[in-house]
Amino acid sequence: MNKANAFPDLMRAFFYEWLVEQRNASIHTVRSYRDTWRLFLRFAAQRAEKKVAVITLADLTADGVAAFLGHAEHDRGGTIGTRNCRLAAIRSFFNFVATKDPASIAQCVEILHIPVKRAPVSEPCYLDPAEVAAILAQPNRSTLEGIRDHALLSFLYNSGARIQEALDLCPRAIRFDSPSCVRLTGKGRKERICPLWPETVLLLKKLLERQPRALDQRLFVNRYGEPLSASGVRFKLAAYVKAAAETTPTLRTKHVTPHSFR
Repeated sequence: MNKANAFPDLMRAFFYEWLVEQRNASIHTVRSYRDTWRLFLRFAAQRAEKKVAVITLADLTADGVAAFLGHAEHDRGGTIGTRNCRLAAIRSFFNFVATKDPASIAQCVEILHIPVKRAPVSEPCYLDPAEVAAILAQPNRSTLEGIRDHALLSFLYNSGARIQEALDLCPRAIRFDSPSCVRLTGKGRKERICPLWPETVLLLKKLLERQPRALDQRLFVNRYGEPLSASGVRFKLAAYVKAAAETTPTLRTKHVTPHSFR
């Protein structure tokens, strides 16, 4: 380890040795932690008037972490939940550092004592069957994109899957024969089996007929064959909800997300 600046080696060991090899963290966790540290290091470098490449462990103080969390929430417009996720990624690293560099324990403890922030619990948005039907009627099913969107939204409504669970879905996870079901892999790589309605199975079959996929390929992809993103689905859903609100006025006052279909 470089005695002049141990931070780069600690960061590499955290991601490659601890997160990936020892903890076997999911790709989503690794990417989330990576994004947090990319933002935090840029913030710390600007605060210290240094380049990111020369940041040291000593530059990452509890005051700096607290300032970054405030920046993430207020300047970047993040939610309290996002703020707490950023803190979790930073805490995880300093928990790791405490086991590798005893001389830095005091610094680590200060950061580990930064509390999570409690967020107000809002009332969940529920959709009536008529509202769901109005939204599902919006995709233009004469196009491949419309067939895909209609199948995806119908699948969410049928299965109660989280949006990322649906976007990770591959044909091999679906049993098309009766009794039809799907194997979903959720947080912590926990699997569960969910029954599928005949109507949903038919929609998935039609999508695969129009856009064949290998057994291990993602089912819901864009025009270039790349997997859809959660943000892209939210964008499309917002457009469908806006159009559906023209005939179903109750949708105008509801904040509809993919989670609302669960």
